[in-house]
Amino acid sequence: MPKDLENTLKNLPAKPGVYLFKDTRGEPIYIGKAKSLRPRVRSYFQQGRGDRVTIRGLAERVDDIEVIVTRSEVEALHLEQNLIKRHRPAYNIRLRDDKSFPYIAVTVEDDFPRVMFTRERHRRGVA
Repeated sequence: MPKDLENTLKNLPAKPGVYLFKDTRGEPIYIGKAKSLRPRVRSYFQQGRGDRVTIRGLAERVDDIEVIVTRSEVEALHLEQNLIKRHRPAYNIRLRDDKSFPYIAVTVEDDFPRVMFTRERHRRGVA
């Protein structure tokens, strides 16, 4: 692990935010969010963490880490989505499409209201 990367991992803030894992060219290869950056980012570099498919081989390719501290988890979520759509990192799969933000819709007119995800925003706020 590069010495600069070790120093970055030691000095991560325990605040909400977004992290960008970059390769040797400085290009983001993975973008994620966390309610506490320090434990989340460090977890990728701990031994025995190869249990998640998305991180296999990722830690070895990381040359630099950029963190952006946000005021809240919600702000981090929106920033993460926008950065993924802009940079299209190789290890991000779920949010790479060009679709709009997902909404949660509740059918209030049914006898038994349903909760569902939709990409369409409805005028009354229901599907």
